[in-house]
Amino acid sequence: MPLDRKSESGAEAHLRALEGLYRSAPINQLFESHLELPEAGRSRIRFAIGQESFHAAGAAHGTLYFKMMDDAAFYAANSMVSDRFLLTTAFNLHFTKPMRVGEAIAEGRWISGRRRVFVAEARIVDSTGEECARGTGTFLRSSIALSGLAGYGSD
Repeated sequence: MPLDRKSESGAEAHLRALEGLYRSAPINQLFESHLELPEAGRSRIRFAIGQESFHAAGAAHGTLYFKMMDDAAFYAANSMVSDRFLLTTAFNLHFTKPMRVGEAIAEGRWISGRRRVFVAEARIVDSTGEECARGTGTFLRSSIALSGLAGYGSD
């Protein structure tokens, strides 16, 4: 069901629980990153780019771009759904600048959808504020209850 806007404390609790879910995902042990959900429909992931994520030509591999943008768009979309886990069904990614060592931010924004299919966009900006990539994802409501996931709401 869509997030109940009447209960601000419930909405805020949902956002914090999603942040806990991000922290608990085993894949995130491989990436130095931090998710913030400032409001429903928006996300921000601050992450570090190290040489261990470089390809042979000395810039971040596309894996890092995809991971951070998919997560940013996903969490922006899933912040609009308080009962079910969403699944990525498609993601279109455009690379605009190589990422080098340093800090970066992936920003996500929910675009549309409130029932079954959700669309969200994301972009990455580097420490100078320049855009490095942008993309759009499609996410589908699954049968997986958020409340049944161990990390949902954990600190």
